[in-house]
Amino acid sequence: MKRIPKPVFFIVAILIILFTATSILGVSYYQGDVEQTVFKGINDIRWGIDIRGGVEATFKPADDMDATDEQLDSAKSIIETRMVSSGITDYELYADYGSDRIIVRFPWKEDETDFDPVKAIDELAATAKLTFQNASGEVLMDGSAVKSAVAGVNTETGSAGEYMVYLDLTSEGAKTFAEVTAANVGQQISIYMDDILLSSPTVNEAITGGKASITGNFTVEEANDLANQINGGALPFSLEVASYSSISPTLGQNSLMAMGYAGIIAFILIALFMIIRYRIPGFVAVIALLGQVGLSIAAITRYFAPFDSFTMTLPGIAGIILSIGMGVDANIITAERIKDEFRTGKTLDAAIEKGSKNSLTAIIDGNMTVVIVSIILLLVFGPSNILSWLFGASTTGTIYAFGYTLLMGVISNFIMGVFFSRIMLRSISRFKCLRKNWLFGGAK
Repeated sequence: MKRIPKPVFFIVAILIILFTATSILGVSYYQGDVEQTVFKGINDIRWGIDIRGGVEATFKPADDMDATDEQLDSAKSIIETRMVSSGITDYELYADYGSDRIIVRFPWKEDETDFDPVKAIDELAATAKLTFQNASGEVLMDGSAVKSAVAGVNTETGSAGEYMVYLDLTSEGAKTFAEVTAANVGQQISIYMDDILLSSPTVNEAITGGKASITGNFTVEEANDLANQINGGALPFSLEVASYSSISPTLGQNSLMAMGYAGIIAFILIALFMIIRYRIPGFVAVIALLGQVGLSIAAITRYFAPFDSFTMTLPGIAGIILSIGMGVDANIITAERIKDEFRTGKTLDAAIEKGSKNSLTAIIDGNMTVVIVSIILLLVFGPSNILSWLFGASTTGTIYAFGYTLLMGVISNFIMGVFFSRIMLRSISRFKCLRKNWLFGGAK
């Protein structure tokens, strides 16, 4: 068996526990009166309509414009893009071509306190037309030149720590931007979102790298919202709100709290069962399960910056619970295989090595079938709506949530329950005081 140094167990276990604690509780600090989030936790999750309620709004073209079906489809697509880029995956979106209406239902923001429907729908209805203008008001370039936008932190001397929006220009946009900046060296180019001035930087030299940035004393939320609006693009026409209302949750916060307590109690009972039944392999499995829970939550909250946040619905919670059950099953299979090896007279090291190897095939077979089903659910019921004509758009959010959390849970199981648990088990077996077969499932 490959020897794993003794300290590895403590290093891995401590890192898993710290990671799980930060993924659940989050990490933030205050810079003046503004709270800066380092890692998002459970309190930063955007809960679905079924848990926290949300908003229903009906949009129509402004000034009673007679929109074509293609224009309505374009507006619907942009609204959908804005919701997905904001981490809203529990939504319903329809276009009524007969009356030129777009109907949308989506959940409240995670930090919503006023529960004002008008404020909530403003981010979806904004025209979001980005323009670069010179001092005389002439439009030099528009948002079509921008390939993507992302919020970030300014690292330049004198402005370090300020939030800004980085722009990645298209090949044609980069060429246009180089010409525009070369012609306006020493002058200001103002950047507008619709009629709102965002920034008026002075051009020091021609910018030819295809990159640009927008500054404007943004908070992190304002920078993210602006980046999302730019990525979403401009609507083909201005929208007016024909009607709106708040949606009551079908589950509610109290039920969510009850589920949380039930989950904690269930985890404690599972931990006790694993430790009593399997001793050291059970103890290692409990640490791995903690890591699986933490990694599943991190996949929802945007703990890792490159990954988008996610709307948590009741089926999504069910997906996490099911994946944790599969994680328990994976550790039980490994522990039982180790016990089987002891019965054939294997030594401690040989039993751990052979038992871990023999259990891997069964674990992979069981989990891969779930991975395949999860991916199918994501493709069918996700934002791409591959088969929405068959299943209906109203089912996309909840089923997508189930597939996403189930997939993330299975991946977390492989990382924590298969990879790290085996490293910890091999490491802890190096301690002389613990090298007793019965502590690993063998006979006394």
